Amino acid sequence: MRMDKATRKAVIQLAYASSIGIAMVLTIFGGLYLGYYLDRKFDTGYTLTLLFLIIGIIAGFRNLYVLIKTNFPEEKPVIKCLKSEPHRKRPPPKEA
Repeated sequence: MRMDKATRKAVIQLAYASSIGIAMVLTIFGGLYLGYYLDRKFDTGYTLTLLFLIIGIIAGFRNLYVLIKTNFPEEKPVIKCLKSEPHRKRPPPKEA
């Protein structure tokens, strides 16, 4: 079964989009696990767990940003700048 070019591109983008969630979960829980492991090893309370959790969250959102930028380059932003839109005047209130 042969797919046309548009269908093939949509399937590939869907595969990349589904990998975004996995990348987020792995980086966040990876940081959490590493921090917990190091806290137990060095007996530092929950300091390293919190630190590596924050690092994992930042890394997860960075991966999300990079995946979107590399796999969806032709997508244009919905609003580039609010200054570029013409200002609309509010209609006068109806008199009762």
